[in-house]
Formats: sequence, C-alpha cells, structure tokens
Amino acid sequence: MEKRRSYISYILLAVFVFAGALYLLRPLLVSNSNASVSAETEAPASSSAAPAAPASGITKEGEVTFLKGGKTFRKIDVEIAENDTDRQKGLMFRPYLSDSVGMLFVFEEPTPQSFWMKNTMISLDIIYVDQNKKIVSIQKKAKPYSEESLPSFGDAQYVVEVNGGYCDKYGIQVGDTIVF
Repeated sequence: MEKRRSYISYILLAVFVFAGALYLLRPLLVSNSNASVSAETEAPASSSAAPAAPASGITKEGEVTFLKGGKTFRKIDVEIAENDTDRQKGLMFRPYLSDSVGMLFVFEEPTPQSFWMKNTMISLDIIYVDQNKKIVSIQKKAKPYSEESLPSFGDAQYVVEVNGGYCDKYGIQVGDTIVF
C-alpha cells in the first residue's frame, strides 16, 4: 500500500511540474504564434497581387542591352514599370538586387524626370534615357532612404535603375545607348 502511495505521489509531482512548465512557457509560445499570424495578416495588399521577387531581386519581364559605339557591352534582365502604380513603387522595400538585373521605367513621352530613394533599401545608379534611347544623365550611388530629388537634367522617356556603383564598375556613361 505504501509503495502504491509513493508511486501516485511521483505521478502527481510530475503532472504539477509539467503544468508549471507550460504555465511559465505559455507567453513565449503565444507570442511566437501571434507573430506569425500578424505577419501573415499585416502583409501589404500589393504582395497578394504580385508574386514575390526571386533571389535576383526582380521578376524578369525583359532585357536591357547597353551599347557603346553601337556595340553590345552589357546586358541585364529587367522588371518593367510602365504604369503609375509600378513607377511609384519602383524598387522600394527590396533588400537585395543582383548585379545582373535592374528595373526599366517607361513613360508616355520624354519630359524632365526626377526620382528619389524613399523606402529604397539599397543604393542605386539611376540612368536617365531619352526618346532615342541615348543616356542623357546618370545619378550614381543614390543614398538609400533619401528623399532628396535626383533630377534627369533634361528630357527622359526611360529610366533604368541598377545597383549603386554599377555604371562605374562596367563603364556605362552619358552618351551610351540602350535597347530593349
């Protein structure tokens, strides 16, 4: 009988220890599950409309080829921003951009353009291109998150954004041309 009482005491002790451990760990378990629920429910509305960008940082929709003296010297894959919504968002909120990709902005007609880096997490080179697809100006190594206006200093119908330092690294200059 005494052996049985001792056995029941150990079982009750184990139950109380287990219940106490659950009670103490409950805040950690609940906060982790709430974090994942809130991350799912608080995702931006636009994320459901477009697929997530792949490891390169963009969703390929075309190619831009850089020409010097009419000869190809560099090619990148691009995501295309050809409506107001896409142009306003640009490369905002992207933590990474591969060196072989960029974004091409297409405007209805050539006009003076000006970009900024609000909500843009990475440094960019902003390449302004006229209606003849000739590079008219380049804003190099634009500072992430800056709200400073970065103008084209002339009419531009197209803008290509690439990683900051890309133009210096590959010798892209004003006067070069692009095709897409």
